[in-house]
Amino acid sequence: MRILFMGTPDIAAHCLQALYEAGHTLCGVFTRQDKPVGRKQVLTAPPVKQVAMAHGTPVFQPVTLRDEAIQAQIRALEPEIIVVVAYGRILPPEVLAIPPRGCINLHVSLLPKYRGAAPVQWAVLN
Repeated sequence: MRILFMGTPDIAAHCLQALYEAGHTLCGVFTRQDKPVGRKQVLTAPPVKQVAMAHGTPVFQPVTLRDEAIQAQIRALEPEIIVVVAYGRILPPEVLAIPPRGCINLHVSLLPKYRGAAPVQWAVLN
């Protein structure tokens, strides 16, 4: 199955690695932009990008998914399914309609009760 993966932080990188280990075909990976990290503000790639690059998978870092050119790029990858884990962007209906087998989103907490920026922390606190 051709999978297009979308994610950014460590938890998403672990999920992406699991997909590779399970033998799935990753046609591309979408992640957020590289950002300055630490006291010296060193430009650093997101964990998902690092895993994808280690496996030779094409990486895309668009600012938005609402751009028609980006949507055309996704269609050109011909994903059968899109897997989303902590990507940090809302997928517009045009993107959701692209893969014939649909999209799946893994969320690390109970939705909608623990949505937002700190779902794990709120689940633990409550």
